[in-house]
Amino acid sequence: MHESAFTDSLLSLVLSKAQEAGGGKITRINVVIGEISGIVDDCVLQYFNILRENTPAESAELIFEKKSLLLKCRVCGQEFTPAGGPWECPECHEASVEILSGRDCYLQSIEVDNDH
Repeated sequence: MHESAFTDSLLSLVLSKAQEAGGGKITRINVVIGEISGIVDDCVLQYFNILRENTPAESAELIFEKKSLLLKCRVCGQEFTPAGGPWECPECHEASVEILSGRDCYLQSIEVDNDH
């Protein structure tokens, strides 16, 4: 259900930014979604395909960049991507970690064709 609200907010932001850029047809929307963000890109795409009708984003391509989970051990400072299982440092085997990336979920950029 998060995807519906996220997609609605995303499209509103895209339309607003495109208007600030002089209007025109939106041709591409680039979105970053982290591995543990809780957002499912296929669901976002389904909602987007419905919501974009009769808007300047009607024929826009929606591109997702997936951000992998990256952790940092709070004990020894080792940065690592867990290989499944518990989030344990591969160096010192402590489970005290900080999430550096993977929760990301944001609009990275849009492309607008002002030659309409």
